[in-house]
Amino acid sequence: MQLTLYTDYSLRVLLYLGIHKNEKATISEIADYFKISRNHLVKVVHNLATCGYIHTIRGKGGGMSLARPAEEINIGDVVRHTEPNFHVVECFNPQTTHCPAYSVCTLIDVLNSALTNFFAVLDKYTLADLLKKPGIISKPLQFVPMQARPSPARAGKRPSRPKATARRLHDY
Repeated sequence: MQLTLYTDYSLRVLLYLGIHKNEKATISEIADYFKISRNHLVKVVHNLATCGYIHTIRGKGGGMSLARPAEEINIGDVVRHTEPNFHVVECFNPQTTHCPAYSVCTLIDVLNSALTNFFAVLDKYTLADLLKKPGIISKPLQFVPMQARPSPARAGKRPSRPKATARRLHDY
């Protein structure tokens, strides 16, 4: 199962606001920090405000902040409010399934159990639990270019360095 980018971005916004709880943040600030689309974040922020996770204030001096303490924001609830569905396989939606074995299949029971356990784990955590790791977002992220990441075939070996494309500071 893979969560959508929408859910990923929602969790990132909440984490950022949780770390910076004594100040307002802007969509542009968060988009720049995580290197993600501002347009996507506009939709995410609107939904988080509609669901009551954050407060938003428009205009000069505006921004956003958590609407309630981090201890009251359950991760399982956030995921439920941001994912469009939890159809792990086609037959999770009986109205649209085309599986001829739907009425006798036992796989759906196993997958339903897995989904239930997935949410049981998420439901154990709040935003406050995720914020306990020191320095989680308080320092700038170091993004590693895709070509510099080791491929699965080279696991355990040092990745080769990408060719430098930016000028060094003393070159200016």
